Amino acid sequence: MGNKTARLFFIDAMRAWAILMMLQGHFVDGLLENAFRDPDSLVFSVWKYFRGITAPVFFTVSGFIFTYLLIRVPEKGFDNPRIKKGIKRGIQLLLIGYLLRLNVFGIFEGELYPSFFLVDVLHIIGLSILGIIGFYLLTYRRKKYVLPLLLLISSCLLFCFEPVYSKWTFTILPDAIANYFTRANGSVFTIIPWFGYTAIGGFFSILFTEYKNSRSLYPAAISISALMGALIIFYSSDFFLAISSVTGIQLFEAVASNNYLFIRLGDVLIAFAVFMLFRQFITSRTVLKIGQNTLSIYVIHFVILYGSFTGLGLYRFFYQSLAPSILIPSAIAFMFICSYLSLFYAKNEKAINESIATGLQEIKSNLQPWAAFAYRLVKINYYRLLRIIGFAKG
Repeated sequence: MGNKTARLFFIDAMRAWAILMMLQGHFVDGLLENAFRDPDSLVFSVWKYFRGITAPVFFTVSGFIFTYLLIRVPEKGFDNPRIKKGIKRGIQLLLIGYLLRLNVFGIFEGELYPSFFLVDVLHIIGLSILGIIGFYLLTYRRKKYVLPLLLLISSCLLFCFEPVYSKWTFTILPDAIANYFTRANGSVFTIIPWFGYTAIGGFFSILFTEYKNSRSLYPAAISISALMGALIIFYSSDFFLAISSVTGIQLFEAVASNNYLFIRLGDVLIAFAVFMLFRQFITSRTVLKIGQNTLSIYVIHFVILYGSFTGLGLYRFFYQSLAPSILIPSAIAFMFICSYLSLFYAKNEKAINESIATGLQEIKSNLQPWAAFAYRLVKINYYRLLRIIGFAKG
């Protein structure tokens, strides 16, 4: 299967929709004046519900597309070229996630602010990719149903036991590590339960790949996704209450009382059904390009909105201060600007990277004499200090 035919354009469209929803969601949530956050307003309630779908869709699609690329190559185990690429990608996302939370003023003061250690989307997707790779390496020698079964069971366990581990404080761990498991310190996402969506995306991908040559693939996938999504949304809470009533296990009652994880999974399935249904109409090159460049869009939006590196973002100047009449056109402009800058970068990536490399080389050349002088100065005073305290002679 060639690259052109193998690419799933409905997945790119879903990614584009999810990233645009994320852009407007972050913009509106951060800048909308509190007086307009009326829970009784139908418009605000609908916006809030659909905003809640964005992250589950994004995580699920990320797991889907990575697993799809991982298992479609003939090589197995460590010979699979996607293993090396996936590890590199996972580590890259983790590093970018931390880099975006870096504040240069804190560095000048010799300090890393606590916000640097908070965990966000990129951290979780990066770690989830590494987790899927781990599952793959554990199971590639076994029967082919073991990997999808492991992914499915992992998702179900993470979702079902959320009422238990959500109460854990993880205070025994350093904050930098605890932030991956608890939101108590301000992390936006945590690996539990959000890895569950990435894992279920991998499960969907394996099923999709298994039946990719079937003529009834899309009709069956659309019907099953829509039906299962509707059942999960409307009946999963009653299902867990029934299990709790029969077994007496209070855990299932706790799941039913705060059943956001499974309900959002139902929303994700409905989204899959809709995008697969209209896949032949989603052919805009711009939309597909946006879906293929979500990382750069995320980075650009983070810098503009939150003020990465300097703290001088829109949040600093307009936090919860805009009325809808100003906010709505501003949000549209924000989505356009982030998307345009990302696509401009993708189109001119080689030239931009060469210019950056040239600039860095010039800076390095100009700083080299000063660096050599600083090294000699530190070396001289270092040995003087050692002699003073008696650790060095002569």
